[in-house]
Amino acid sequence: MREAIATTDDRVLGGTLLLRQPASGHRAGHDAILLAAATAARRGQRVVDFGAGVGTAGLAVAKRVPGVALALIEINPDFADLARHNAEANGIDADVITLDLAADAETFAAAGLPPDSADVILMNPPFNDPARHRASPDRTREIAHVAAGETLATWVHAARRVLKSNGVLTMIWRADGIAEVLGVLDRGFGSLALMPVHGGASAPAIRILVRAVKGGKAPAAIHPGIALRDAKGAPDAHIQHILEGQAVLPWASL
Repeated sequence: MREAIATTDDRVLGGTLLLRQPASGHRAGHDAILLAAATAARRGQRVVDFGAGVGTAGLAVAKRVPGVALALIEINPDFADLARHNAEANGIDADVITLDLAADAETFAAAGLPPDSADVILMNPPFNDPARHRASPDRTREIAHVAAGETLATWVHAARRVLKSNGVLTMIWRADGIAEVLGVLDRGFGSLALMPVHGGASAPAIRILVRAVKGGKAPAAIHPGIALRDAKGAPDAHIQHILEGQAVLPWASL
């Protein structure tokens, strides 16, 4: 029997999404909400959240787009249990699957994720470079934030297999790792769109939102960036509206 973890019940998206999450360690943040706000989906589509944690990003998409067929994929069984609770608590129908994204195609298919079965995949992979990132004493926090050398390639490979032709992958990654992102998306994906995320209006980007289409042929495009804080250092009003669930990023309206 697993030892129970300490949790808190919190509200995000302006109070409209209730989340039970670990009291310490990996908790819902800006990245998950921005990822959800950048993810386009339509009623009836199969939407899969890779590395869902407690379900924040996937549930935020389903909250905005009722009627999607949502699957939350998470390797940590404690987080998967919390994601299942959160889906039920918010009245959202979701398949919560405990699965290692490095598993083979047969394991994915047995879990209900056969090849060419998803319309939309969103993901917020662990992206801190272990060579530059001090390991956390909290093992779950370390797993959630620190990438092994093959992490991104493994996750993108799984996404390429599960997505239908012309299916869309939306992800968030650290901005200084953009070369790695472009490299792993070079096989099987096209029609790339990039949106830098800046901490401040005049600061370098800290994150990059990426949208890619399986089999897409359109030229890559760099979209106007967004900043979490305005020129005076105050929280940007538009971003605050997004974080409160009152607005989305342009990609979500495609």
